[in-house]
Amino acid sequence: MPDDLQRVLAYHERSAHRPGRYAASLGYLDWDTQPNPFRLYDGCERHPLPRVHPHVSQDSPTWADLFRPGAVRPAASDLDLLGSLCFHAFALSAWKQHGASRWSLRVNPSSGNLHPTEVYLLAGPTSGLSQAPGLYHYTPLLHALEQRAVLDRDRWAALEFPGLLVGLSSIAWREAWKYGERAFRYCNHDVGHAIAALAVSAALHGWRAVLVDPLPDARLAALLGLADLGRGVEAERPECLLALLPADVAVALDPAAVLDLAPAALVGEANQLSEGHHAWEILDEIAEATASTAAAPRPTPPLAAPRACDLAVPAAPLVRRRRSAVAMDGRTGLTAAAFYDMLLRTLPGGLPFSALPWRPAVDLALMVHRVEGVDPGLYLLVRDPAREARWRAALPDATWQPPPGCPEALPLVGLSAGDVRRHAALVSCAQDIAADGAVALGMFVDLRAELAREGPAHYRRLYWETGAIGQLLYLEAEALGIAATGIGCFFDQPVRHLFGLPESDDLRSLYHFTVGGRVDDPRLRTLDAYHHLDRL
Repeated sequence: MPDDLQRVLAYHERSAHRPGRYAASLGYLDWDTQPNPFRLYDGCERHPLPRVHPHVSQDSPTWADLFRPGAVRPAASDLDLLGSLCFHAFALSAWKQHGASRWSLRVNPSSGNLHPTEVYLLAGPTSGLSQAPGLYHYTPLLHALEQRAVLDRDRWAALEFPGLLVGLSSIAWREAWKYGERAFRYCNHDVGHAIAALAVSAALHGWRAVLVDPLPDARLAALLGLADLGRGVEAERPECLLALLPADVAVALDPAAVLDLAPAALVGEANQLSEGHHAWEILDEIAEATASTAAAPRPTPPLAAPRACDLAVPAAPLVRRRRSAVAMDGRTGLTAAAFYDMLLRTLPGGLPFSALPWRPAVDLALMVHRVEGVDPGLYLLVRDPAREARWRAALPDATWQPPPGCPEALPLVGLSAGDVRRHAALVSCAQDIAADGAVALGMFVDLRAELAREGPAHYRRLYWETGAIGQLLYLEAEALGIAATGIGCFFDQPVRHLFGLPESDDLRSLYHFTVGGRVDDPRLRTLDAYHHLDRL
């Protein structure tokens, strides 16, 4: 493990952006090798899925309802549920067109809209789908399930599990095509986005999602039918498995019994994604260094009391209209109440963080530009009280005063006052969007300490946690009628300097984000997500 720990830390430093020296990438977009964003399995039986669930359309749960235990009655486990879960978590959300160019958007966000994350379902006998338990690949292009295998009936029955299992995997080549060596970071951001998107979709149906973690990667690959796809430039590697079940049912799964469901035979051949490739050996090395080898239940930390949410915005259309802003207007601000409520829901314990069975590791370092009643400047939100002393030792000169009107339950403190818009843009690879939002932030972890305690495989989970926070911020912004976007390009060292961290400190920012008023491009035409199917 010590060698793998050093390999992970070395990768993190190697893939950091610095002024004048960005992480290695091709440096241009090689359109001849652009990967296909859609995985398809030729030779599989395909099952089109319903899109609108009667439960969702009739009950119309609000965004606030998703945070109130018992507010949404659990939907029945059937084909309608499978379709609606995917439709509100992973499906296409729209197509955009500019001239002759056309591209799709999805419900779950992705760095560069490249979508390295693939989705697999393990479901019991389901009317309208199969009379036997099966392994399926979800294709968002067709909003359909591709059946890859029939699972052993007796082993499925022995689980005594009234829910579904959802596996997530990553194809790093899709990100590496554009981002080179930094692609591993972005793949794992996207896994976190997908985990949170699924947790929110489950809550929309009165269900919940919980990671079955940790599981050994090699056996998870066999369970998801990926054992033969883990090599080469287009390698598809397993990431995690989630258990979905009605919110009022306790989770009781034996990880070993779950892994024993691995199919003996598979149907279908995975499509090739590119005609040509550019190899990035470091991505194979970091994947190897962070591979999970454990198979044991992780104790779920106690959940905090759910925080109040009074945003009575219909939840189903909210999650489907989420978009990543490409520019901010530099004028739109937030009220203090909206700002505090948004941050309260980033605290551990509530949706979607109840899906993550480890001690929260990510803290938020904020650059506040336009929040009514809150002075512009630098702020800190420590999401685990156990780390407060760690931060105070690193920042002895900070003011450490909560802003006026800050709720007692929100551990937000000021570090220094002043206009930091120019600095926010500069440390975010000179991107104006970080200055033009109402608030920008970095997601910090005590990197060496976290990896030393949890092991090198936890490097991936740290990014999953940042992605889950990002998805929550996306949806909170949409619920407020504004917008948000993740910022993957930032200068690691200057960010630490901005917040006053010593040069040698191991607190590292893994992901940046901004919230504010979206500027839309009037040249773009928006098309319905499944117009290509509806006209057939």
